[in-house]
Amino acid sequence: MGRYIARRLLLTIPVMLGASFLIFALVYALPGDPIRALGGDRPLAPAVVAQLTEEFNLNDPLWLQYVKYVGDLLQGDFGTDFRGREVLDTITQRMPVTVKLALVAITFEILIGIVAGVMAGIRKNGFFDNVVLVSTTLIVSIPILVLAFIAQFTFGLQLGLFPIAGVNDGWYSYLLPGLVLAAGSLAYVARLTRTSIAENMRADYVRTARAKGLPRRDVIVRHTLRNSLIPVVTFIGADIGTLMGGAIVTETVFNLPGIGRAVFDAVRAQEGAVVVGIVTLLVFVFIFFNLVVDVLYAVLDPRIRYE
Repeated sequence: MGRYIARRLLLTIPVMLGASFLIFALVYALPGDPIRALGGDRPLAPAVVAQLTEEFNLNDPLWLQYVKYVGDLLQGDFGTDFRGREVLDTITQRMPVTVKLALVAITFEILIGIVAGVMAGIRKNGFFDNVVLVSTTLIVSIPILVLAFIAQFTFGLQLGLFPIAGVNDGWYSYLLPGLVLAAGSLAYVARLTRTSIAENMRADYVRTARAKGLPRRDVIVRHTLRNSLIPVVTFIGADIGTLMGGAIVTETVFNLPGIGRAVFDAVRAQEGAVVVGIVTLLVFVFIFFNLVVDVLYAVLDPRIRYE
């Protein structure tokens, strides 16, 4: 197991380099001059423009800019934005908001998605199964931007059940945006769990457990559910990184000062160091949770061994 984990961690190096270079190149390719944009309607003095251009290596070719950036990154320096703020400070300030939002979304995804999928799977073709299939199809078909505005207008403005912007109400502020962020993934988890449960309910080992006279609850929880969770855990593990990276729309609509909102603002301002620093961190989070999922396979299914 130790050698397997070490090998997987080594593979993260080219993945992170490739992802960071791709984002760096895309930001570099954006039209416009970010230095001149700092002055707004009042153009900066030529001397100031020249100084900032030299300071941020903007006269260098793309590959050289990236090499210098990676060199600083290996020393723990994420760089600064064009206003002199440390990128690491931005990440430190914004990350707790996104982590809280992702935790709420994952909680909704696990609790509602798995419970709904199990209940639909053990009663396949029943009323609840049809409700789950129809509702999940509807949720998946609605873009998250539209879903966010509908939830904000209905549950926030009309019914007044949840705050519609900001984080002034603590964890309560994250419930509605967390549910919106988790909605699409929740639907997939429910359908995946339902399919896996329904398939395993027909397996030989389940029929054997029933023939032994085991209670229905033990048959479902100890035998069927455990074996059905492997594809679900795979999806949820990969989805954690996706949720953190996909929080851009949700954080923007609900005005949450998180990592997603920071990326959105940085792309508009062509703050390449900010975008690359945050994306590199999110890539590492994504890879880490995929590694955790691989380790959990052996816990869920003792037959799985890593040599």
